[in-house]
Amino acid sequence: MKTIKQISDLTGISVRMLHYYDKIGLLKPSTTTDAGYRLYDDDSLETLQQILFFKELDVPLNNMREILASPQYDKVQALHRQKELLSLKRDRLNELISLIEKKLKGGSSMSFKEFDMSEYIGVLESFKREHEDEVVKYFGGIDEFGKRIEHIKSNEIRIAKLAIKEFGSIEKYTEAMKNNLNNVPSIMEGYQTIKDNADVYLAQSNQLMERITSDLSKDPSSTEIQEIVKEMDDMVKEHYKIVKMDMGENYWGFMADFYSRPEFIKINDKKYGKGASKFMGEALEFYSENNK
Repeated sequence: MKTIKQISDLTGISVRMLHYYDKIGLLKPSTTTDAGYRLYDDDSLETLQQILFFKELDVPLNNMREILASPQYDKVQALHRQKELLSLKRDRLNELISLIEKKLKGGSSMSFKEFDMSEYIGVLESFKREHEDEVVKYFGGIDEFGKRIEHIKSNEIRIAKLAIKEFGSIEKYTEAMKNNLNNVPSIMEGYQTIKDNADVYLAQSNQLMERITSDLSKDPSSTEIQEIVKEMDDMVKEHYKIVKMDMGENYWGFMADFYSRPEFIKINDKKYGKGASKFMGEALEFYSENNK
């Protein structure tokens, strides 16, 4: 058991605030001594930990109380969700810190307007309102489409950076998306065509990957490797023609970034050899920079 003073010292939450939590029924002490002192056991500390996580996510106290009191409340599931949301918040803060550091180092002026996805999000919301039939038929329903929009809002800067990397600007990315939404039926038909021939396309892709990574001692920028990347580029362009979609002006530079991600490194290095993912990323980046 810990006293309210010990809990305050441990968490940084004031004694007065802990009294308030007790008053509103958010966090009751495990027991109260005859002298009126509040004591908290390990279960209370776990609840308080949940409260701290919710506070970081700006969840109102009344909402916390309702969540924690719900019979359907699952601590483990809540921790997974809190981890996901806090990770998103961390990534967003890291992006903002990065912008500040660039400014402090005298970098070129970079305003938040460059990462403003409001027009893009507005087009999606209009599509959801005005094309309910297509949303239900092709995107899993109104609620599911709404979740996609909320995901974009929660990851605005990260998605904006990816959009700029692939298309050159948010404006071009938005125009490409408008074109896609105006042609949803034909795009979905194209996807079905690719799906029907998935085994063939997968075999082609695997064969190209095996050829590129057959000797990782080679130079990723060599003519031999770049010719294989060109074959990969031709294949992907054919796929995008089938679905009638725009690849963006820097598709391969965009894809190159994925090969530096831990999950990609783990998969590709296991399949093609240690260093394969890094090798692929460098090959794609070189191709992108020299074929614009």
